[in-house]
Amino acid sequence: MTVFEIGESDFLLDGRPFQILSGALHYFRVHPDSWADRIEKARLMGLNTIETYVPWNAHNPRPGTFDTSGMLDLERFLQEVAAAGLYAIVRPGPYICAEWDNGGLPAWLFREPGLGVRRYEPRFMAAVSEYLQDVLRIVAPLQVSAGGPVLLVQVENEYGAFGDDPTYLKAVAEIIRGAGITVPLVTVDQPVDAMLAAGGLDGVLRTGSFGSRVPERLETLRRHQPTGPLMCMEFWDGWFDHWGGPHHTTSVAEAAAELDALLAAGASVNIYMLHGGTNFGLTSGANDKGVYRPTITSYDYDAPLDEAGHPTLKYHAFREVISRYAAVPDDVPASGAAAPETSAALGSPLRLLADPWGAWSEHSELPTLDELDARLVLFQTEVPAEDPVLLSVGEVRDRAYVFLDGAPVGVLDRERHDRALMLPHGGHLEILVEDQGRVNYGQRIGEPKGLIGPVQLDGVELTEWSACVIDLDAVPALWDSVGPAADAPGVGPTAWRACFDVETPVDHFLSTVAWGKGFAWVNGFNLGRYWRRGPQQTLYVPGPLLRPGRNELVVLELDVMADPVAHFVAGPSLGPLEL
Repeated sequence: MTVFEIGESDFLLDGRPFQILSGALHYFRVHPDSWADRIEKARLMGLNTIETYVPWNAHNPRPGTFDTSGMLDLERFLQEVAAAGLYAIVRPGPYICAEWDNGGLPAWLFREPGLGVRRYEPRFMAAVSEYLQDVLRIVAPLQVSAGGPVLLVQVENEYGAFGDDPTYLKAVAEIIRGAGITVPLVTVDQPVDAMLAAGGLDGVLRTGSFGSRVPERLETLRRHQPTGPLMCMEFWDGWFDHWGGPHHTTSVAEAAAELDALLAAGASVNIYMLHGGTNFGLTSGANDKGVYRPTITSYDYDAPLDEAGHPTLKYHAFREVISRYAAVPDDVPASGAAAPETSAALGSPLRLLADPWGAWSEHSELPTLDELDARLVLFQTEVPAEDPVLLSVGEVRDRAYVFLDGAPVGVLDRERHDRALMLPHGGHLEILVEDQGRVNYGQRIGEPKGLIGPVQLDGVELTEWSACVIDLDAVPALWDSVGPAADAPGVGPTAWRACFDVETPVDHFLSTVAWGKGFAWVNGFNLGRYWRRGPQQTLYVPGPLLRPGRNELVVLELDVMADPVAHFVAGPSLGPLEL
């Protein structure tokens, strides 16, 4: 039986000092048929461990469910890690941040008034207990003591940046232990005295999250962890991007030098990220520190393995650093080949405003998206006016497209703090409201989506609304039940379809530079969001999604489709770099 434990100054594996050389790889951001490839490249870089978060909201989208199919098959992922001869670190939260929608917390948690999230509150703790038991039922048999790969399990995540409730942290740790986890537990916080104090727990190893100033960070961590191994649980080697911002990169030489300093100090490391992958579907989160900034679809992160899993200059630089402290395999993974280039016309569109693709519900007051359990909703009502009138709302979360008698009037955008616009006259008012991703960090986690507060016309509340939930999962099948529009569309929202041929199912990159804003599906799989404002200008299409011969692309355009042609290009375009 393998024994992994915490010594006075080192991790001990069967009694011998063991330096964890880990890389973050989120199974839920990578197609399952690509897991083995990414894990093998981690091994070839010299790593001995793979770390992953576990997203509660993905596994548990509805109360009483626990999904482990497809990209959520945590057991298969951990078994593939073990098959490669590597160990694993599991970080189940319940909160994960990770630039993931709502930081991984299910939206349904927040629909119960007064429920106390991330603190010791009975209803929240009951939900946390049920979730962790579901996750750890998978993890427990895969601990190293049982012949599996799992070395460590994390308690919560960067809690010191959010709250100060030791009773809550202790209860989470007790739930984990009660679920049969015997390997060491850890917490992680930024190396700031207040955060390490509030986020730590006696009897649980404290680890840090940082990407620079290694000696200073380790010194701070040691003050709060007088004995035991030092570990950077998140060694930030890159960063994430927001829509409308630059594409972030970090210096290869500087990142390699910081990694070298960390390993030379004898510390263990988890490189965040080894391979970022993709925020497929509607899984990307957002930040709001006074200005709402939604995260892009790509989670490339300027990591050693890029979004498509190809080694970068950072990969080779990190591999050379690691070779100074541990044996590195002789084999080096080949560089990625260019993707095939092809084009396909998108054909005749389906109009959302002409046919809303769903049933209407009636409401005396405008409901939130949460009340409708939806991410995209079309609302309509009648405006009784002849002269121009002011349409105003309390707060927009996150984007509202306004139409009057079928013609576009304007857009209300949360990022700009839009609250009002003029309607030129009365008529049939339609508002398409889009959730662009829930805040994943800070105090605005869990807030409701939609048009918040009364919707007013010259100060008088508008009532008698109809609402149609747009089921995004059903969009690819629309052509079976709804016919295309007979004439050319104006400004969106419209759905488009194209068929394209593939000789060999390899990775593709779909250019979105000539489109407005929306979502794209290949063979029914939601690739994620696109937006003309960038920085991202391509969507990654994993090869395993494709099949030899005919394939289908569906696009839901919410704005303007300037070029109704699908262009697959040779490689990714993630936008201009940060200056």
